[in-house]
Amino acid sequence: MEKILRVATDELGVREIVGDEHNPRIVNYAQEAGITWINDDETPWCSVFMNWVAHKAKFQRSNSAAARSWLKVGFEVTNPEPGDIVIYWRESRTSKKGHVGIFMGYSKDHSRIYTLGGNQNNSVSISAYDANQLLAFRRLSKITPLRLSTDVLRRGDKGPKVVKLQDALKMANFNCGTSDGNFGAKTEDAVTHLQEQSNGALIVNGIFNKETRLHLRDLVNGQP
Repeated sequence: MEKILRVATDELGVREIVGDEHNPRIVNYAQEAGITWINDDETPWCSVFMNWVAHKAKFQRSNSAAARSWLKVGFEVTNPEPGDIVIYWRESRTSKKGHVGIFMGYSKDHSRIYTLGGNQNNSVSISAYDANQLLAFRRLSKITPLRLSTDVLRRGDKGPKVVKLQDALKMANFNCGTSDGNFGAKTEDAVTHLQEQSNGALIVNGIFNKETRLHLRDLVNGQP
């Protein structure tokens, strides 16, 4: 998710050109993302931009210019973090129209969702959207298979191996807090919940052992 944010924020300020001329940067988003039938900056391009960001960050993409196509990419999360994908409805919840961008956070009263995206005020920008228009939050998986440390990890461990574990737990929608490399209480709780939801296949002890690693790996790599 950090890579998604890095790629997207580097594009902040890219804007459509008024008139017959088209911003070549926006046209390039479509071409590099493989949506080659778009060759202007006037066709709605929020999903084009999202596909380009996911392509550059090496994450799953929808390969479609339709915003609602992202409802079928990755997996739904209920506790979004910056870098997750957010999809909104436009005109009506049942219409085919929508908007897609990158979740950045909620307003203090949770009535607005700050979103980084393309085609927002004709540019790549951060805008606030009505939370009532939310369709879903989605978390993307990397296009390469997940690889985790083979070491046994438990509460008190620290370092890059723990960061990878925390990222994987969040990809599987187990809330472990920030990926800070510290195997603390939240990470232990997340591992415990993962084990509890294995239908008895795993011992529930909060320790990230071989059996738990294989289960988490298969869970994340098997996401649609």
